Amino acid sequence: MTIRLPGAGGALRTYEPRTEPLAPTPGTPFTSRTVFSAAHVVADPFADASPDSPAAVDWDATLAFRRHLWAHGLGVAEAMDTAQRGMGLDWAGAAELIRRSAAEARGVGGRIACGVGTDQFTGGSLVQIRAAYEEQLAVVEEAGAQAILMASRALAATAEGPEDYLEVYGHLLRQATDPVILHWLGPMFDPALEGYWGSADLDAATDTFLQVIAAHPDKVDGVKISLLDAQREIDLRRRLPQGVRCYTGDDFNYPELIAGDEQGFSHALLGIFDPLGPLSAEAVRVLDTGDVKGFRGLLDPTVELSRHLFQTPTRFYKTGVVFLAWLAGHQAHFTMVGGLQSARSLPHLARAYELADGLGLFPDPKLAEERMKNLLSLYGVNQ
Repeated sequence: MTIRLPGAGGALRTYEPRTEPLAPTPGTPFTSRTVFSAAHVVADPFADASPDSPAAVDWDATLAFRRHLWAHGLGVAEAMDTAQRGMGLDWAGAAELIRRSAAEARGVGGRIACGVGTDQFTGGSLVQIRAAYEEQLAVVEEAGAQAILMASRALAATAEGPEDYLEVYGHLLRQATDPVILHWLGPMFDPALEGYWGSADLDAATDTFLQVIAAHPDKVDGVKISLLDAQREIDLRRRLPQGVRCYTGDDFNYPELIAGDEQGFSHALLGIFDPLGPLSAEAVRVLDTGDVKGFRGLLDPTVELSRHLFQTPTRFYKTGVVFLAWLAGHQAHFTMVGGLQSARSLPHLARAYELADGLGLFPDPKLAEERMKNLLSLYGVNQ
């Protein structure tokens, strides 16, 4: 069986899908790394909603996907960028997602950490920004989940310099009940975060970031770095206080960063581990045995797919993530909150299918092929 796929130039090419998936199986908990997958949400396709309406979520399918990740030993990073936070999922929807997922995690013994931001509003004073963070922190802590302090668009727009970041984050860390994860999301993921930590100079921004951590090392479990710059992450993690973890958010260079070197390694909190869940879990279990070569052998071939999904404009990587979840049978449709299924071109999606199929990511390759052909037919591609 073959399938005709469109290329970037519009010409059709013939592709022969594989017939057998890799089929990794659940196993023991990880011992060498802490690994979170930032998980997507499943939209309700029958809701009468427009792109700027509050998100209509299929809660059963959304929670089922989280159980899938937990079953393979992965933690879930909830209500983050991958869940379309600020790109279709507003704070009201995120709060409900946090409460539901945290309750589900307790029921199955899954690990969960949840995003805390300021997306109740788009601007305001530092006092209002701090209050917005506090409101969301309370929701996460009341749900019994670990907090991830996300970068704030409102703070980026309001802060006049590094001292404002030091004041806001210092207050939040003093208030947090348990150690949190600090999240530095680069402008390639969200252009509104340009100049975060008070400077567009990344060296100066890094110094401020480290000042925040150094002032409250007992309240910082770790930091998630999403700058797509492997060397910068390595340099930063070597400067972290003892006991503060580095969670890579680098969807371009994650195998080498997780493997590490003689001076340390990164844990992981990655959006790409949504579609790579079972395969990434198998790779980490291989790493747990000390087999770095085997770990890289499993994970290195996935980088081409990840770089494809996260290509510019990077913020639309969520479209490819949900597309692959549909092809893999984790949801019955390719619909996204905010109408974001339209954010990537047909050639982009076709290449994502081809790369994912080549990796054996689809539990039922025939189902994936049929769904891909259905999508192609909607665009006028006859097989």
